[in-house]
Amino acid sequence: MTIVAADDPTIGARWWDGAVPPKICVWELTLACDLGCRHCGSRAGTARPNELTTVEALDVVRQLAELGIGEVTLIGGEAYLRDDWAEIAAAITAAGMACTMVTGGYGLDDFCIAEARAAGIRRIGVSIDGIGATHDRLRGRPGAFEAACAAARRITEAGIEFSVNSQINRLTLPELDPLARLLVDLGARAWQIQLTVALGRAADRPGLLLQPFHMLALMPLLARIKQEVLTPAGVALAPGNNIGYFGPFEPALRFGGARGHRWSGCLAGRAALGLEADGTLKGCPSLPTASHAAGSVRDTPLAELWRTSPVMQSLGRRTRADLWGFCARCEHADNCLGGCTWTAEALFGRPGNNPFCHHRALTLAGEGRRERLRMVEAAPGLPFDHGRFALDEEPLDAPLAPGEDLDAATALAALIPGAGWSPAARHAVSAPVRAAALEAAR
Repeated sequence: MTIVAADDPTIGARWWDGAVPPKICVWELTLACDLGCRHCGSRAGTARPNELTTVEALDVVRQLAELGIGEVTLIGGEAYLRDDWAEIAAAITAAGMACTMVTGGYGLDDFCIAEARAAGIRRIGVSIDGIGATHDRLRGRPGAFEAACAAARRITEAGIEFSVNSQINRLTLPELDPLARLLVDLGARAWQIQLTVALGRAADRPGLLLQPFHMLALMPLLARIKQEVLTPAGVALAPGNNIGYFGPFEPALRFGGARGHRWSGCLAGRAALGLEADGTLKGCPSLPTASHAAGSVRDTPLAELWRTSPVMQSLGRRTRADLWGFCARCEHADNCLGGCTWTAEALFGRPGNNPFCHHRALTLAGEGRRERLRMVEAAPGLPFDHGRFALDEEPLDAPLAPGEDLDAATALAALIPGAGWSPAARHAVSAPVRAAALEAAR
């Protein structure tokens, strides 16, 4: 079963052509974690008090297979902190589904790798957000960067397919180029990137988030990195569902874009499912639990929840009439449908208006305007919670706040070969950003 295909999503295990059922389930095995990530949407750290037992988890595996799921991705917290994680992974493989895993890699030692290989895990994605101190600060633990790189080498040496997942925010954006070169050196097959979203701990740090107008710097930077660094090395770039949409770089950046694939709306609850460690089913693992819990697999069979839950069914019924703000009047509204549900709802408490859009930023810039997010209500401090932001408009040439001039930092980074590898170079490159971003990441 192919999981990552060379820029052709139609032959991968995750490809969903509009037919039911979903093709992938992202399963939080436990909320226990050995890191303290500043941007963690689930606020992971300690296990949930009522996580599924081994018997219950193995029954969920059976139900996922019967539903027709093609791939199950194990996440946490840290999946390997659960004693029976390898047993569950092996059951997924035995049921005919591809088993993959995403990890911070801090405790992914040789024994864990051997367990993963024996369980038939096909791919392990390691989260690496920046170089050295940048990664350590975001992940909340000194030595996290070196541990992640060591885990990456163990994975490739064991013959398991290896990929990298990265968050993009004010602290990490200036280091995307050196990070891309690092993952090539580590032997990654794919790089999945996503914007840091104002959910969980990230909601407590609004200064860490990009502003919508930063899409004007990010998208051309990603296009250059793909062309100059990733494609020559055979590394697939897989932008997450909150990176887009419909700007001039869409064909180059969207996975499968060269074959005509374009963003076609949020597929939460249709192409994918999310399962929390206590059995709560959602249409996407990142969605706020309070508003998107379809129910528990402890109480209702998984297939029944997916087919009948009003919360789940509503995800696939969004139309232009449900959009608001700029998205409601956008020329791409009928195809885009407001972009990523997770991103918009974390900002405003409801989907349908997503300011993190390249087409939108370009359109406003052409009119001499830009948008700015301003936090007006703090998050309560629960897993997958969010606060509330206001969206203001201002002149395109209005003064930038400290730490917002990412253009200067990324432009300089592009001119310095290997920038970010040495502490001196890294701090020189990101000087316009670092002071404010480091404070926001505390």
